[in-house]
Amino acid sequence: MVIKRNGMREKFERKKVFDGLFKSCEKRKITLDDIEKMTDSIEKKIQSLPEREVSSTHIGELCMDELKKIDEVAYIRFASVYREFKDVQAFMKELETFLNK
Repeated sequence: MVIKRNGMREKFERKKVFDGLFKSCEKRKITLDDIEKMTDSIEKKIQSLPEREVSSTHIGELCMDELKKIDEVAYIRFASVYREFKDVQAFMKELETFLNK
């Protein structure tokens, strides 16, 4: 089960993870196979957790970890939606954090 930000619970849906990654990777040199592999990796990590419930926040972090490995632009795209930046300064702070790692 996934615990959403608003506290609601819903069944884990692999398609939602895939779709989020896919949108972030549009017009990048990332294959569907790459996106499938990232989705597989995220799903395996979730299944290996001892808890039966996982927060949507944790799933988002796993997605960003996978994207960070293969494409910086896709990572920033995902982060901009996932982190819900309120303004350019918040966006710049994320970029600075990313660039300093």
